[in-house]
Amino acid sequence: MLVKILLLIVFFSVMIAIGVNCRRHSTDVQGFVLGSRSVGPWLTAFAYGTSYFSAVVFVGYAGQFGWKYGVASTWIGIGNALIGSLLAWAVLGRRTRIMSNALSASTMPDFFGKRFESKALKIAASAIVFIFLVPYTASVYNGLSRLFGMAFDIPYAVCVIVMAVLTGAYVILGGYMATAINDFIQGIIMLGGIIAVIAAVLSGQGGFTQALYHLAEIPSEIPATLGQQGAYTSFFGPDPLNLLGVVILTSLGTWGLPQMVHKFYAIKSEKAIQTGMIVSTAFAIIISGGCYFLGGFGRLFDNPSLYSNQGAVIYDSIIPFMLSSLPDILIGVVIVLVLSASMSTLSSLVLTSSSTLTLDFLKDNIFKNLSEKRQLLLMRVLIVFFIVLSVVLALDPPTFIAQLMGISWGALAGAFLAPFLYGLYWRGVTKAAVWASFAAGIGITVTNMIWSYISSPINAGAIAMIAGLVIVPVVSLVTPKMKREKTNEIFACYEEAVTVKRKTALPVEER
Repeated sequence: MLVKILLLIVFFSVMIAIGVNCRRHSTDVQGFVLGSRSVGPWLTAFAYGTSYFSAVVFVGYAGQFGWKYGVASTWIGIGNALIGSLLAWAVLGRRTRIMSNALSASTMPDFFGKRFESKALKIAASAIVFIFLVPYTASVYNGLSRLFGMAFDIPYAVCVIVMAVLTGAYVILGGYMATAINDFIQGIIMLGGIIAVIAAVLSGQGGFTQALYHLAEIPSEIPATLGQQGAYTSFFGPDPLNLLGVVILTSLGTWGLPQMVHKFYAIKSEKAIQTGMIVSTAFAIIISGGCYFLGGFGRLFDNPSLYSNQGAVIYDSIIPFMLSSLPDILIGVVIVLVLSASMSTLSSLVLTSSSTLTLDFLKDNIFKNLSEKRQLLLMRVLIVFFIVLSVVLALDPPTFIAQLMGISWGALAGAFLAPFLYGLYWRGVTKAAVWASFAAGIGITVTNMIWSYISSPINAGAIAMIAGLVIVPVVSLVTPKMKREKTNEIFACYEEAVTVKRKTALPVEER
């Protein structure tokens, strides 16, 4: 117990010290929200990766989908790395940085408002962000608190409140720069921790080969492969179609999440894009791939304590139970690992939500002519408000972690992914198409919450994203276009000539 407590004290002390040290970077809005667009390659890459993965992945998703699909759930981690990280940086990174800077856009709603010349779009996007980031934040608290309960036997409510207070403290003090530096430190902890945990868990099962052998003996419970042995060790698992839905939601979804895209706004240079792409992809392979790979062996730890009184599997308890038999020092490492993952994600969520509500909704709509000082004060107040609101929801969560996250990701990415992606590349996107995407993303997610016509919220989120990718171009072709002069002016930022070294690009003509 002493080892666990000492690890936590050191961890929290470092986080708060960084927040205090970064106060000089958060004296204006650009510094507080974007780190003055001067965040280097490694900090940007780790900020992206640590915001991506939290206790939701480690506890909720790894436990649930590892139980359902066996070691094939590792495909989710591979998809996160290749689609959610590598392709996201390649397709969105550079263009997002260039256009957001040209438009002087600090948030995703601000981008929609300026790119499509619509104050109403900006306000609507701001409301969507604020409303649907709350359940995601609650799911982060939920997953972390289960591990704390396992390790310290501390009441769930105490875990939620302590984590909320500490995260809020360093975000309020240091803004985006404090978040980025903390994310880097937390990312290093996550990398070392997940490798140590996987090695320890598999060693307890007689090693990788022996664990795989025992897992292959367990018959499938999925209707399509009912009773089949070896399904949980097969290449695509017992239920490939639903597995694909999870891969789409958790991988492609990052392209439309404001807290993820926000990292591209703050990129400092071309080197940050190149390095960030490689580092964040490697980070995702180790962290996400490792989490789902570990979860794939969950059925080897089958125990009556994992079931409710009605006989349903309590998915959120699987990973904590797997880890409960580890030595104290490793449990301490796990706690710090998941705490790092969760606090980095939480800090990103509260900063995104407060800045969006302040800059895109309250400023100029409710409060006129807000000074820089008052905007900063309002953002800090809203960070507290957002944390309190999410804590209230987290103390009485309505459903499993994975479902909470699926609702949030489905609504946000379903609404934003398509118009943001097309808006970076295609002059022909119309305001009506953006509204249609907003309506489809929110409509599919919310109506499915009420009537459950799609059995899984995860699949509903994936369908909402794919629907937007179809709806935006179709609606754009049949609705009035923006003025050509305006779109040409917006896209002119891509045509600006820059000078680079010969090793980067050959000259057009060389005698």
